[in-house]
Amino acid sequence: MSAAEAAVARAFDALPDRRPVAIAVSGGGDSMALLDLAIGAARGIPVQAVTLDHGLRPEAAAEAATVAAFCAGRGIPHTILRWTGWDGSGNLQAAARAARYRLIGGWALGQGIGQVWLGHTRDDVAETFLIRLGRASGLEGLARMAPVFQREDMAWARPLLDIARADLRAHLRARAVNWVEDPSNLDDGYARVRVRKALDVLAGIGLTPEAIAHSAAALDGARGLVADHMAGEWAARVTLDRGDLLIRSDGAGAEVLRRLLVAGLRLIGGQDWPARHAALADLTERLAARGRHTLSGCLIARKGDMLRIAREWQAVRGLEVPSDAEWDGRWSLDGPHAPGLTIRALGQGIGLCPDWRSTGLPRASLMAGPAVWSGRSLIAAPLAGFGAGWTARLRPSFAMVPFAH
Repeated sequence: MSAAEAAVARAFDALPDRRPVAIAVSGGGDSMALLDLAIGAARGIPVQAVTLDHGLRPEAAAEAATVAAFCAGRGIPHTILRWTGWDGSGNLQAAARAARYRLIGGWALGQGIGQVWLGHTRDDVAETFLIRLGRASGLEGLARMAPVFQREDMAWARPLLDIARADLRAHLRARAVNWVEDPSNLDDGYARVRVRKALDVLAGIGLTPEAIAHSAAALDGARGLVADHMAGEWAARVTLDRGDLLIRSDGAGAEVLRRLLVAGLRLIGGQDWPARHAALADLTERLAARGRHTLSGCLIARKGDMLRIAREWQAVRGLEVPSDAEWDGRWSLDGPHAPGLTIRALGQGIGLCPDWRSTGLPRASLMAGPAVWSGRSLIAAPLAGFGAGWTARLRPSFAMVPFAH
């Protein structure tokens, strides 16, 4: 049994139940190898494949068809999802990555999938380490990506983190399985491509992908210890006040407080990546001088030893969804839904809520909270004391201890 076959067999053995496993397959060599390996090691556990066509390259449809043909030949269900949500603004790669998790995660939940498997390899670990080293990342950034994690209410796994990309290509050739090379892998405009080429040079002085991945794995162990400690700090110092987080700072060391702030900002702001060290340093200075500051789509205010992290109105003022949809990644509203009703931030509509002060929430927090609108008419703002038959609830997983390993 090869190292890759053994790794996939262990991943099946580690499954908590016998629900189906979905393989996210782009048509590239890593994901195609994972799919082929999973089919051979499934041991009676149903395997499905899912491909997300981002619609960003003309070749993507043909690549999805290649995966579909392979799955048809092996009797494996295959689903193609399509993303059409990019509006041309912001970071394309970040938006595409978020869409991948959101769309595949949502599909997997609907299919009763137990885990979604991704084809990241030891080479990906080494490349990510160097990219983040160039960004002056700390422990969390440099530690190896998690073998198993939760996102979009779905469990995800990376069974091949200890396997070299070259070994997977050798497996595919031995099995006569075709794969597609993404042309962007040759584009020096991408940092990962430049790092991949640099690794060929670094290997000459001993900085091989294997050596780098070993260091990343060691840092992952250290991250686990830190996460255990910070979980206790979170439980002792952080409370949820409707959609805001309150952090008690008295007696907290600078590093503990920094980590609590980073976690809080990511939860409230819905960011994939933590705020940079320089931005956090500026936050500390501004809080000392003014008592409040905005960062990562959040408003942070200090009152004595208590820090409040709330959503920033400007970050959500253009966000609008139907009244029966989730808003801002965390809020759902229950009430008399009807066609034409939408959820938007309350904003200046707070002037139509005479009892907002009795809620105990700051004006800024309420303005960034969800409200029901019919065009320009405010129908309800349950957080601001104007319920009108509506209630607001946070998604169950929101603000759970974010320090997990």
